Amino acid sequence: MTQDDKEFLKEFLRGGATVGVVLGLFILFIAMLSGGNDKTPLLEPHAEVVDTYKGCDIVRWNSHEFAEYKYFLYCEDK
Repeated sequence: MTQDDKEFLKEFLRGGATVGVVLGLFILFIAMLSGGNDKTPLLEPHAEVVDTYKGCDIVRWNSHEFAEYKYFLYCEDK
């Protein structure tokens, strides 16, 4: 192995180590931004009366898992 080969190997390993450290810091930064293990409790399903129609309640329901609402009629006496 010549002196040039040794210098090339040293530079190559330094470059690889530098890239590894930069990549590791980038991954660590992304992991910190994502929040990791967030301890906030999940929201329970929620239903509320939003209006009435012909003596029945119009109920809006959502489960907080999806960005959608479901509506249905609730009539106590029928």
